[in-house]
Amino acid sequence: MADKKLTSYPKEKINILFLENISEAAAEQFTATGYSSVKKIKGAISEADLIKEIKNIHILGIRSKTQITAAVLEAASKLQAIGCFCIGVNQVDVNAASASGIAVFNAPYSNTRSVAELVIGASILLIRKIIDKNKAAHEGKWMKDATGSHELRGKTIGIIGYGNIGSQVSVLAEALGMKVIFYDAETKLPLGNASDSKSLKELLQTSDIVTLHVPEIDSTKNLINRQTLANCKQGAIIINYARGTVIDLSALQKAILSGHIGGAAIDVFPDEPEKNGDSFVSVLQNLPNVILTPHIGGSTQEAQNNIGLDVSTKLFNYLEKGISTGSHSIPALALPPQEGAHRILHIHNNVPGVLSSINTLLSKNKINILGQYLKTNDSTGYVVLDLDKSLSKNAMELLKSVKGTKKVRMLY
Repeated sequence: MADKKLTSYPKEKINILFLENISEAAAEQFTATGYSSVKKIKGAISEADLIKEIKNIHILGIRSKTQITAAVLEAASKLQAIGCFCIGVNQVDVNAASASGIAVFNAPYSNTRSVAELVIGASILLIRKIIDKNKAAHEGKWMKDATGSHELRGKTIGIIGYGNIGSQVSVLAEALGMKVIFYDAETKLPLGNASDSKSLKELLQTSDIVTLHVPEIDSTKNLINRQTLANCKQGAIIINYARGTVIDLSALQKAILSGHIGGAAIDVFPDEPEKNGDSFVSVLQNLPNVILTPHIGGSTQEAQNNIGLDVSTKLFNYLEKGISTGSHSIPALALPPQEGAHRILHIHNNVPGVLSSINTLLSKNKINILGQYLKTNDSTGYVVLDLDKSLSKNAMELLKSVKGTKKVRMLY
């Protein structure tokens, strides 16, 4: 952590808001170093309520339920960064955040182990038909029968999406003696003895268990549908711990009822309740050999603690040092503090001439530049300026006047 006196702005005036039961480890990252204004709200809140709350907030932390729309960002005049304490950032209008010069961070790796372990656990339960036997035992019925019950060893698991989670599932599955094949839109290096399938159809035709680990994008919507389910092996098991839109659940329901699909574990749904205790309805309810869970793939204490530390560290480093590594909305820069200098961050539209304008204005006003770093992406430029201690009082106003400026902030 940085020294408490590093930032120019009084730490007690930095307002931090954490929603959705974010891990206490996240708040401790800030309170331990002098940020006393940390507010926590248990659940997600509506757009209207968030617009009221966010007016004076500098740092916002959310999980997957809270929707950060353009209207919310328009009301967030002081907001510097958003931390998504989860894998994805699809709940944030990242384009609007970029246009406002707001950094957006997440934790793409911190709960991968929790999800991968649950996939393996669900695979064992489903291939052994434990779900139905458990239900029968609770109802007072004895179903001691090996028919249709199998070992994982020697079976083929097909992994759709061989990224952070898919590759961990691959390692765990191979350790249990499974054959691993995978299909990914991008070329990926296989781990262990896994092999790359030539097509989705080939993977489905070969796999005893199919598990999905893909993002929510146009090309993955209803990726598993009536046609692709028809390509699956008789009795295959489908597992989805990715995104709720990647499976046509009505088509899956029919495939299970017909006996073509032998079971399923679904953790994510197209429409999910807002909070605990709300009503939940799915076409997959009460089907044989089906596990339905409430979006808990990454919900372990270990994962939530890791996510809390990961995202809060990114937010802290951006707030105190201007380090933007891992941001989805502004270019990545990582620079250590420079002694004997003022540091100013300048976020702007990525158009020609901005850096030249900055240098011209500073030079005309006899402001000496000790260090300067520029990184751009398609829409945004990010300049970190280390300026001489004799910084004139109007430097900030000069930088704000540069055409195309989105946000200017002095760190120290």
